[in-house]
Amino acid sequence: MMLTDEYRYKILKLVEQKPEITQRELAEVLGVSLGKVNFCLQALMTIGMLKVSNFRNSKNKLAYMYLLTPKGAEEKARVTVRFLRNKMHEYELLKLEIDALVNELAQSNQENLIDE
Repeated sequence: MMLTDEYRYKILKLVEQKPEITQRELAEVLGVSLGKVNFCLQALMTIGMLKVSNFRNSKNKLAYMYLLTPKGAEEKARVTVRFLRNKMHEYELLKLEIDALVNELAQSNQENLIDE
């Protein structure tokens, strides 16, 4: 399993916004399994982008806080640019496909079906 730019970006962003976020919350927000979140967090800690510390939460239980390291903050900036470029490229391809479909419908005099 590979830690993609999309997950790297989303995890770093979420951890930066809410350092006390739980793995279960991350899994829910990302729509992935708890195991995948654990794998991704471990990978980010292994390469020095995140560090983890213990704290006591409001329920008087020990919990974890994930913190971006300086290396993690730099990587977040780089991965944000890569993620944005990829999404813009996907958008342009999708726009071309939509335009081609609209033209195809227009040529077959079926453009009225678009509004249905």
